Amino acid sequence: MTLLITVFAAVICTAIWYKNAGKSEMNLGILCWMFWGASAMWLVDALFEYAELKAEYFAPAAENMLNDTFLGLSVVALGLVIWIVSVLIKDPKGVVRAKLLKKKDVPVKEDAVKAE
Repeated sequence: MTLLITVFAAVICTAIWYKNAGKSEMNLGILCWMFWGASAMWLVDALFEYAELKAEYFAPAAENMLNDTFLGLSVVALGLVIWIVSVLIKDPKGVVRAKLLKKKDVPVKEDAVKAE
């Protein structure tokens, strides 16, 4: 389940990144790399676990599937949190800086003004 969840997240993120390829303001590339990296990690884990368990790998207990689902969702949530922090640090539209400084002389991009 962890592999499936992270692969789905990676595919969705990559599709969104590809659609917005010209506008790289939101650091979607970082999010794609994190999800594809997690997918590769879970794939290697699945291969080694299959080598150890053989056919039993395809018949996991319900408790193990639930644990794997929670782990996969946690990995996706952590990746999203890291991505949000990186976007807030980069602050591509200047919104965070303007809010923190609360000055009118701070240049804010037009999109940030429209968003408010």
